[in-house]
This record gives sequence, structure tokens and C-alpha cells, in this order.
Amino acid sequence: QKHPLEIPPPSEEDWLKDDEEDFFLQDPDRKRDALPQPFRMINKLVMLVFENAMEIIERQEMLQEAQNLKIQPTKCFPTAEFQVTGRANCLAVSGKYIFVGLSVGLAAFKVSDCKEVCAWDAVKMEICAIHTSDLGNQCHVLLAVDEMGLVWLFCFHKESFLLIKPLNEMEDVSMRSTCVEVVLSPGGHYAGVLLQGSIKAWLEIYRLPKDSWLKEMEKNPAAAAGLASRERRAQHSSQAAIFVLQESLVSANKADAKMSPPVLLLKVKPPKPITGSIFKNPLDALKKVDDGSMLGLGYNHLIKDSQWEQHEAIFRSTYREYLEDEGEKESKEEIPRHATFHFLLPSLILQVGPEMKVQQDVPAGISVHWAGSHNLCFYLLTHPLKEKVDSDPKPDVVWPCAAPIACSAVSSCSRYLALACEDAAITIWDKHLGYPLSVTAILEERLIRSIHFL
Repeated sequence: QKHPLEIPPPSEEDWLKDDEEDFFLQDPDRKRDALPQPFRMINKLVMLVFENAMEIIERQEMLQEAQNLKIQPTKCFPTAEFQVTGRANCLAVSGKYIFVGLSVGLAAFKVSDCKEVCAWDAVKMEICAIHTSDLGNQCHVLLAVDEMGLVWLFCFHKESFLLIKPLNEMEDVSMRSTCVEVVLSPGGHYAGVLLQGSIKAWLEIYRLPKDSWLKEMEKNPAAAAGLASRERRAQHSSQAAIFVLQESLVSANKADAKMSPPVLLLKVKPPKPITGSIFKNPLDALKKVDDGSMLGLGYNHLIKDSQWEQHEAIFRSTYREYLEDEGEKESKEEIPRHATFHFLLPSLILQVGPEMKVQQDVPAGISVHWAGSHNLCFYLLTHPLKEKVDSDPKPDVVWPCAAPIACSAVSSCSRYLALACEDAAITIWDKHLGYPLSVTAILEERLIRSIHFL
């Protein structure tokens, strides 16, 4: 031979296919049973789909097992329904009754069987909010706010509504104020109503004569028998029956006038903006200051208007680059029109004189803070009644804060008071001991809108 033997290079036809790499693991007897193309590709796709499906099933089973280990909340389903006339807007529970605000008035239902016991629709007003409290002796007090912002004071006794009076009704419609918020103290001793007029806002605190109401209802069974309320009649009642109903409502209004009206204790107005001093010397300012045992609202000072203007000019020139977005115009400080208030039980914060009789379960004061204000003001409710209510009473205690107060809350036991300021700082106060328990600062980017005790 002229040339030595060489192994020829493999050709493309001799390359192993992907599905033939493991040919040495196959059974020689099944060599002829291999599927031809394209069935082998279809088989491979089917196996891939099957494996993916098994992975998904295993993942879902693991998630289901983890979910089963968690405590599942109890699912509650409705057991009964109320048949109401019109549209139901709100409801409140007191004792064994459920009071529902309707588009045509008020209705009361029993909790036990969900049956309507009485209704009130004398003025055909839509009730938007209800607040109620149990006074005892089968008597409940209700405050209902209608669509026009009127606050209606009711007494519910022996399954009948008795209208006491509208709290903010005015003969002149242009002078009428609108209710923004209503708060009823626990036990029904006091009621607070935040009102807004066309250009101003104020807070009215009423003392409810619950003891007098109970005595008057026992002495006057006719009024307690339900003249101010009526049972639901069928829709096909005759015209004569409607006329009799209207007469009974007229007589009910006469009977309602015999009930003792609520007593207006306080009329709190929002704080006025602090302006330049009007005093000529420090002695005049000191004459306006009380005994100095408490902090005031900051009105009695010696800073002139020119000093305020000079301070503002220095501030704007120093931080001009940060104030570009605000523009050149000066922001005018407006009087706030919204307030948050709470009824407070007796504590070390509210010092009551020894001559005053205080019950531990009856509120002794209120806390009020207006929108944008740094001050939390406390007013006592145990002062002797005056013939004319002071339209701008001074607070008995003032707590100044480093930033405007955004929101506040009082615990159900009325011992703890929480304040959240606009600088995202939350302070928890123990009112019985009179000192803060904790101060928590949250990120400055967070704005606290509301706070609640659990």
C-alpha cells in the first residue's frame, strides 16, 4: 500500500441526533419500536407539558398547606333582614333596639326578632346620621342629623319616639347653621354639636336633663305612650286615616313641649389668629394675665406688628430658595372651621374644686383642638350655670404642642389620650396620672389622618 490506513473524518450524516445520545441505554429489543418523526417531537412536547403541570400542582399544594396552617377568620352570614320604608342611610344600636335612619324619617326595630316597633316621619326629612345612648328604665336618647344639617333630639321611651326639640333650628333660613359633627357622651349626660355658618364655625355643648326626662315620663304617661310616634299602617289606608294621623302628630308636638329642654353649657369658638400686641408696656400685659398657674393661648404678649413683619422678611430672605413654589404672595392665616372634641371623665388633668360634686362615670370636661392649631384646650363642664352663656370662654387647661395637632383619640376607658401632630409624632397620655406614657415618631413623609385605640 502506498499510503497508511487513516480513520476517515465523520460526516454530518453520522452525527448523533439529540434523541439518540442515550441509545446505549435503550433496550435492543425495542430498537424497531422507536417512533418516527414528527411523533417523537410531539411526544417530547406532551412530556414537557405534563412536567410543567406537575410543578404547578405541587406549588399549589404547598400554598394550600401553608394557608391551612393559618387561622381562618370566622365567616358571618346574615340571619335576618329588616323591611324598611324608603332607603336606609345609617343605624345605631342601644340596648335591645336598633334605630335606623331612613330617607323618610326614623324607625326602631327589636334586636330579638328584627320587627319594627315604631317609626317617626312627621317632617319627612332624610336622616343621615344617628347617635344614641341608653338612659336606663327603657329610655334612650337619640340625636339625628337630617340632610339639611338640622340636629333633632329625641327620647325613645316604651317603644315610642318623643321629639324634644331641634337643637339648631332658626326661623330665619339665612341664619341657619349646619351640623358638621355630633358627639354623645357615654351615658347620655352631655351632647356636643359642631356647627358651621356662612362665615364662621363654633362648638355647642349641651347638658341633657336625663333625670328630669325619666321623672316627667313617669308623671305624664300620655306623652310616653307614643304620641310622637306611630305604628306602620298599610299602604292602602284611607284618606280619613291619614287625616287622623296628621291630627295625632299635631297633638304630639304639643305634648313634646312639656319635656325639659337641654341646657346650653358652652359655646366654644375657634381661636383667633395671633396678631401684634396692643399693650404699651409690660405692666398692661401682666394685668391681663391670670394668676400664672397655667399656660394661655398666647394672646397677651409684647410682640409688635413691626417685629412680626421684620421676622417674616428675614425668614423669607434666608430661605428664599425653599419658598420659590409658594410665590411672592403672603399666606393669610384663616380661622379654622373644623374641630375635634372628646368628653373626658374626671382625672388629674381636669382639676375640679372641692365644692363641686363629681361622679366618676360622668364626664367632667371636654378636650378640643381646632384644625391647624398647636393647642389642645380643656374645658370643665362642672361650672355653675349662668343666665347667659359665655360666647368665648377661656379654656381651663391648655396643652401647647410643637406642631399643629392632626388628630386625637380617647380610649374606651377614658384613661388614655392619644395625640398625633403634623410632624408625625404620636404621644400617649395617661390622664389619671397626668404624664405621657410614650412618644413615637414616624417618618416625616407620612401624614397621619386618624388614630384609634384597639
